[in-house]
Amino acid sequence: MSENATQKGWALFKQALVGNSTIDYTQGSVARATFLLAVPMIIEMAMESIFAIVDIFFVAGIGTEAVATVGLTEAVITLLYALAMGLSMGTTALVARRIGEKNRVAASVTAAQALWLAGFISIVVGVSGFLFAADILRLMGAEPGVIETGQTYTTIMFGSSFTIFFLFLINAIFRGAGDASLAMRTLVLANGINILLDPCLIYGVGPFPELGVTGAAVATNIGRGCGVLYGAYYLCAADNRIRLLPAYASLQIKILWAILRISTGGVAQMLIATASWVFLMRIVSEFGGAAVAGYTIAVRIMLFIILPAFGLSNATATLVGQNLGAGLPLRAEATVWKVMQYVSYYMLATTAIALLFDDQLIGLFSKEPEVMAYGIACLRVFSYGLVFFGISGTAVQAFNGAGDTLTPTWINFFSFWVVQVPLAYVLALVMGIGPEGVFWAVFVSDVIAAVLSVYIFRRSSWKRKIV
Repeated sequence: MSENATQKGWALFKQALVGNSTIDYTQGSVARATFLLAVPMIIEMAMESIFAIVDIFFVAGIGTEAVATVGLTEAVITLLYALAMGLSMGTTALVARRIGEKNRVAASVTAAQALWLAGFISIVVGVSGFLFAADILRLMGAEPGVIETGQTYTTIMFGSSFTIFFLFLINAIFRGAGDASLAMRTLVLANGINILLDPCLIYGVGPFPELGVTGAAVATNIGRGCGVLYGAYYLCAADNRIRLLPAYASLQIKILWAILRISTGGVAQMLIATASWVFLMRIVSEFGGAAVAGYTIAVRIMLFIILPAFGLSNATATLVGQNLGAGLPLRAEATVWKVMQYVSYYMLATTAIALLFDDQLIGLFSKEPEVMAYGIACLRVFSYGLVFFGISGTAVQAFNGAGDTLTPTWINFFSFWVVQVPLAYVLALVMGIGPEGVFWAVFVSDVIAAVLSVYIFRRSSWKRKIV
């Protein structure tokens, strides 16, 4: 590569990190637009994933019960993530479409309505978490020791769920507007604070109290809360594509209903997917705490190393929404095929890494032989389906960016509830294969989801979706 090309690449990378509210993503090179959005989105996704990995890393020093507490609680909290992500899909699609139409006022009003939704839902979920924390762990099949160790952790994580909803929706607004670097910086701040506080509050470093696994929950929510404040400041006080002025803050039922209408499919597809994760974790828990710990560690590692693919897929949603808003459906379609190609290349490389270094990766989090055995087996099987997972994820984000959230809902329902969950149950429990039966069921569902997604995407009905 020439020195000039290297300099241009570095300049583009810095531009992606800093951001620029004047860039029009409906014009110019598709590859350049994808790069500028994907880089900060990859880092944003990395920061979100690091939350869970950091918690598990520091909590692992306490023992298997503490890791199992985090794993079981996170399995249920994924339902909250599903709700927040579903609402984010509707928010991103509408904001992106309004930005593509060059109507910043309408985009800002849409953003305000999304934050109203975050507030309403946070109250309901927070109260439920305070009241039913122990029941949640018990429902997930936690052993008595895990319930005793982790009840407070679970209470705090659910009771402070407002940090999840506001952080997700604020960043969805930024992404829809094309201000991906702001979403990235919000999560960098939140995660940095969590990393600093986690060991202090878990182990009682210096003047901090030793809270054990509870300290992980406190640190996580303080970090997320700071991220919410940072994002809110830039929504209200800065001259970006979106600026929330008092005139836009009143509750507007028509726009609120539009967000809910689109988000219903988004919430449904995420609940279908994450509810299947809860059921898979429930099946794995039948084989003891070591199986849960190994499975939890492997999933978190896998989610982390495929983050660039998630970032590329999220960029697809923004680009599709803005290009459709600008009346450029052919450009929107070309973008999706290009991103799908990028994702496939990356997933092939990730598969090789996972297969070559599986024992080293699992060993970073646990040296217990039984935990490592389960974790390595999970990592290997999951890696076989990564390319299929990336292809389906890109197509799904294209549907979501177009406002067609119902198509991915049906794809998820078939892949997870007609195929994955029943197959996992039969292989693991009926046929006696054990946790590896769950791992192979996930692989099969990834393949089927990819085939369905590409087939439906080629039919092009998503281009005509009105939002």
